[in-house]
Amino acid sequence: MQYQANDLEQHWMPFTSNREFKSDPRLIVGGNGVYLKDHKGGRVIDGSSGLFCCPLGHGRKEIAEAVYQQLLENDYASPFMTSTPGSFDLANRVARITPDDINHVFFVNSGSESIDTALKMAMAYHRARGEGQRTRFVSRERGYHGVNIGGVSLSGMVRNRETFTSVMPNVVVMRHTWSEDELFVRGQPEQGVELADDLARHCETYGGSTIAAVFVEPVAGSTGALVPPKGYLQRLREICDEHGILLVFDEVITGFGRLGHAFASQAFGVTPDIMTMAKALTNGAQPMGAVAVRGEIYQTITDAAPKNAIEFFHGYTYSGHPAACAAGIAVQKIYEEESVFVKAAQLSDYFLDGLFSLSDLDCIKDIRGYGLIGGVELKAKGNPGALGTQIQKDLFWNGMHVKFTGDTGIVAPPFVSEKAHIDEMIDKLRSTFERL
Repeated sequence: MQYQANDLEQHWMPFTSNREFKSDPRLIVGGNGVYLKDHKGGRVIDGSSGLFCCPLGHGRKEIAEAVYQQLLENDYASPFMTSTPGSFDLANRVARITPDDINHVFFVNSGSESIDTALKMAMAYHRARGEGQRTRFVSRERGYHGVNIGGVSLSGMVRNRETFTSVMPNVVVMRHTWSEDELFVRGQPEQGVELADDLARHCETYGGSTIAAVFVEPVAGSTGALVPPKGYLQRLREICDEHGILLVFDEVITGFGRLGHAFASQAFGVTPDIMTMAKALTNGAQPMGAVAVRGEIYQTITDAAPKNAIEFFHGYTYSGHPAACAAGIAVQKIYEEESVFVKAAQLSDYFLDGLFSLSDLDCIKDIRGYGLIGGVELKAKGNPGALGTQIQKDLFWNGMHVKFTGDTGIVAPPFVSEKAHIDEMIDKLRSTFERL
């Protein structure tokens, strides 16, 4: 039986052409494993893990049951001056898989909130150290750090900020790392480490002692899977250490196994001071994000406050929500018990082989990828992004969901995919692209 949509007008949809969508809706009414079900009864393979949120696929009963039981037992408690056992349990589980001394976890409700929280943490840390003059932040072209004012201020994606001009001051950007000279590169490009010296130039221009933190996505995900050149992240780490600058990795997309390790930090062998995360933290089953910091950052901020006083004036009504914590705990158990990150690493070569097999198509400008994320950039036709928007719709009705940014499709299969599922994804990409 086909699902019939009700009146669609009242819902103002995010990041969507509302007029176009409401004239030809694409509604998801179910999901199981690596497949979604549309409102016409069609089966759609999920080539972007929802919005990079669902590496375990859809419909995991263990997660649903954990949330259900938690809601029956305790559906809400204020996170201010009280808490629930689940928030401490989940924080401990996350801290066990974060690198080195990153061992304190602050819960939020989204990736966007995690970025604004990390900004505040950086400010509070430097103020507590007596270096309140560090008010400048550095980000990168083509970077995406959410949609709150802090994230928009850091954004290097023009359409995300051109309408919103009242943003944070004192943000400067480094160049992005994509190059026309290195197309169809699998893994890390050989060239481009020198681009990290943009940070050194900012230190020379503005004074390293005025910079609080540098925000980068280890793999720039939302812009189309830009993999860092070899040595690039290491060089950023060196410059930050030289000038006392905090290094923040935005791992909202790369966190929890996307690159074959728990975090991109471990995949690339570079440890930041602060990490933001969301999405796969709960397998998308409940809204949740988090910020993890080095113990020294937590200790410095807390020790600077008078005894028994609030140390960090920040938080959200739903920080550490009991149902979200229950989902997160269930998800972390699955990751550990089923060695999910190992399985993701083992599937990577097969996935990348399939993705790069599309390089013979004339419509493709570039392909790049690492782990279980890849970008397929099409040659633009007409206005930038117009082709990508159309292809995303065409793919959907051809039975595959892929997130497009501009003219680049971002392919990120669920970790529970089998080789046959990868084959199906590649076949649907090819058959759709061949129509161009």
